[in-house]
Amino acid sequence: MNQINLFIELTRLKKPIGYMLLFWPCAWGLTIAYNFSNEKITYIFYLALFLAGAILMRSAGCIINDIADRKFDKQVSRTKNRPIASGKISVTLALFYSMVLCFLALLILIQFNYLTIILALGSMPLAFTYPLMKRYTYWPQLFLGITFNYGLILGWSSFTSEVNILPFILYFGAIFWTLGYDTIYGFQDIKDDEIIGLKSTSIKFKSNPYFFLKLCFSIFLLSLIIIGFQMSLNKFYFVSLLLIAFQIYYNQIFKLNVKNADKCLQIFKSNNILGFLVFLAIIIGKI
Repeated sequence: MNQINLFIELTRLKKPIGYMLLFWPCAWGLTIAYNFSNEKITYIFYLALFLAGAILMRSAGCIINDIADRKFDKQVSRTKNRPIASGKISVTLALFYSMVLCFLALLILIQFNYLTIILALGSMPLAFTYPLMKRYTYWPQLFLGITFNYGLILGWSSFTSEVNILPFILYFGAIFWTLGYDTIYGFQDIKDDEIIGLKSTSIKFKSNPYFFLKLCFSIFLLSLIIIGFQMSLNKFYFVSLLLIAFQIYYNQIFKLNVKNADKCLQIFKSNNILGFLVFLAIIIGKI
């Protein structure tokens, strides 16, 4: 039982915000691609497959991240008790767990068409090099955004068996969504990160974080507006964007206090709601 608890802690399974933030772009890609005049069973089945894949890949990613950061995690108060950093789980066992999770994710991936499989396999270097970026650049959140939102392209290609400009418009915007929310998340560790020499957009823009966050979230909102016009979504979609804009500018920015770690975590977690609102808006816009 203790090993099971350690595995759950290692993979953050009790913290669904991580895999939901990975899942929502997949759901957006599926939804903008799907023709709702067809039967709905395949759509629901694909949603379930992408959710399972998001849980597995996020769990594997947490393990790889903790292996790469184990020496740094020991020096950060929030992360020093993680299973690998604290020595409760060995690196060898953690790598074994990661390989099993990736194999299970592969079993899910092969349910899709060849283009989606090839695109997904092509993203693997991004997924496993991201943890290293905070050592070399102030933009690790940008690499996270490129990686975490890649499922949007996969969701689109899984139904269409092709790739065009439409999913990339939303993908580009979603990268800035991640850039925004992970910058907020990074303010929890900013003092420790500066001491041990790690980099982040939280540190880079600490003197004026609100302008940077407004810019990131505004680019994301603009991509949603462009998608709405490009896909001729109905008026209810654009009305829904007003609620999304309120959630962004009031809940994400106006209520933010970057010096309050608990508040940063709370606002970061609220992006699960934002992801759901975008998902709902696209569905409403298409039916």
